[in-house]
Amino acid sequence: MSRATNGPATRQRRNRLLKRAKGYRQGRRNLFKMATVTVLRAERFAFAGRQQKKRFFRALWITRLTAAVRAQGMRYSAFIHGVQKAGIKLNRKELSELAMHDPSTFTAICGKAKTALA
Repeated sequence: MSRATNGPATRQRRNRLLKRAKGYRQGRRNLFKMATVTVLRAERFAFAGRQQKKRFFRALWITRLTAAVRAQGMRYSAFIHGVQKAGIKLNRKELSELAMHDPSTFTAICGKAKTALA
């Protein structure tokens, strides 16, 4: 009796990995072992990049808010505390968008935050 090697499944597994290695240079896309190492490494960097993206955007929103709040004569931390005390349910992203695109509404929010702190 001949030996069963489960060749189709092995080939599918290899092709699946080599497909993910498309666009890499030289042996990194052709050689299975090298492609395996490269794809695993790329996936680790991709995961870390998605986490960093969240951090970078939050820092950007805070920077924008700080600049907008300083123009209103407040500090960022006092503004955030005042917004929470006033019961305004907007996150930093939404607040920074308001500060950039709708200054009159943002000024009203700053006024509410000031009165909540007083």
